[in-house]
Amino acid sequence: MKVAPVGQQERPDEFYEITLEYPDWDEWRPGQFVMVRPVAWPLDLVWGRPFSIYTADETSLTVFIQKSGRGTARIAALRPGDEVAVWGPLGNSFAMEPDAPTLLLAGGIGIAPFRGYVERHPHPGNVRLFLAHRVPLECYPYDIIAADVCADCMLEKTSTDLQAIIDAMGGLIREYAEKGGLVLACGPTPFMRTVQRFAKEYGARAQVSLENRMGCGVGACLGCVTKDSAGHHVQVCTRGPVFWADKVEF
Repeated sequence: MKVAPVGQQERPDEFYEITLEYPDWDEWRPGQFVMVRPVAWPLDLVWGRPFSIYTADETSLTVFIQKSGRGTARIAALRPGDEVAVWGPLGNSFAMEPDAPTLLLAGGIGIAPFRGYVERHPHPGNVRLFLAHRVPLECYPYDIIAADVCADCMLEKTSTDLQAIIDAMGGLIREYAEKGGLVLACGPTPFMRTVQRFAKEYGARAQVSLENRMGCGVGACLGCVTKDSAGHHVQVCTRGPVFWADKVEF
């Protein structure tokens, strides 16, 4: 196990890459996630924590995390030799159409699944990344992804910045809709709602990856339930986390 802090000069003790031994998987697909629970956790932390698969190879599995509560704080405090239970790969994955112009829209920590997506895309020249972020760029793997694809980023500090980001996203989604391309998005709910609105307005083929709270990751606890476009309750962990934007409600 390796715990590597990211962007510590800008945001001390907040962002980390956690690298674990590769589980005994046959395969995984970009957009899927894992549940992680250190074996030594006390009973006050019953559930594991869900993380997008950031990258993986035949020897290791890496997740990219932001400390946001007790669970992620304790995961960030892991040390080599600590035993961790990991179950996955879980859920579905992002669509991958090698010859289609593909736009990746990331809101903050929502950039995590896109590293693996770019690494596994057979034609990264057809892929473009747009990152909207509130903390310094050094806290995210933006440069790693931008080394392989066309990439843009915008920092949000004020309401004026926010509107500029919304306008930029609208323009990009419209562009890719006109090209018959594919739009893939991951980020907080307001970000995803904006993607959904523009996708509907411009007729874009868009997928959104939801960040709902999860307990079990296998559809049993019902902690991650959302509504689909027909008003039916569905588990994000098993029916998602990736949904076509016109098939889910926010």
